[in-house]
Amino acid sequence: MLPETFAPNELQPLARLPRWMKVPMPVGVNYSRVKNLIESNSLHTICSSGNCPNKGECWSAGTATFMILGEKCTRNCRFCYVATARPDPVDREEPARVAEAIASLELKHCVITSVTRDDLPDGGSDAWVNTIRAIRQRNPGTTMEVLIPDFLGRQELILPIIREHPEVISHNIETVWRLTPRIRDLAQYRRSLDNLSFIASSGITTKSGLMVGLGETGREVLKTMNDLRSAGVRVLTIGQYLSPSAYHAPVVEYVKPEVFEEYRKAGMDIGFAIVESGPLVRSSYRAWKHVL
Repeated sequence: MLPETFAPNELQPLARLPRWMKVPMPVGVNYSRVKNLIESNSLHTICSSGNCPNKGECWSAGTATFMILGEKCTRNCRFCYVATARPDPVDREEPARVAEAIASLELKHCVITSVTRDDLPDGGSDAWVNTIRAIRQRNPGTTMEVLIPDFLGRQELILPIIREHPEVISHNIETVWRLTPRIRDLAQYRRSLDNLSFIASSGITTKSGLMVGLGETGREVLKTMNDLRSAGVRVLTIGQYLSPSAYHAPVVEYVKPEVFEEYRKAGMDIGFAIVESGPLVRSSYRAWKHVL
């Protein structure tokens, strides 16, 4: 059954991971190859910056999610492992390095995300366009997902990215409406829905992600899923929130695998084309399957 009330330990972090949250240590030739390629090209990945539990699986499979516009974010979201600091100037050579890394890995599908750059007049939109174009030119057979920030709701900055027509455009809602002010810095639940609706109206496959275990109820999760589907989102990921440090929002609950399966079934009934729902699911988990 879906959780209907708050977990009793909402105000205290949970000390131990349950057995279903444990993953093996990353090893293997492919893992080392991807790691070395990323480091040697001075590239950033959300795999490392976001402390993703699937890094070993993905890197061993020869895939990675590249993070552009540096590794310092202008926002201070309480769930996010990426550093909050004054960002460095935009690296004009970064698009070419990302494109070359994708070619070296011989990727058939790639995922690109970024830090939020509220310090830039265009929020980094131009860098996004340049990166997509560089990848297309160097890797014409590679499909692409771009996981974009909210651009403070300025849809005129999202439009140039839409016009480059990546196969999938994603923007994460992250959490339910009630928890958004506490968890997401500067972000607004309604603004994210409006951005997703704007993207979906272009006909491009639109995707979003949701974390659970922050103190939301089952009804709130279902309400969020309905809101996302009404906005035109076709692909949804749902995963367990893990607190990056003692300074971040605590984990309220480790949601059981059977509850994730209930969420998956509910999402398919609502009308999503794909629902990835599980304790270790993250936004870019098995993203190559999300090109519709």
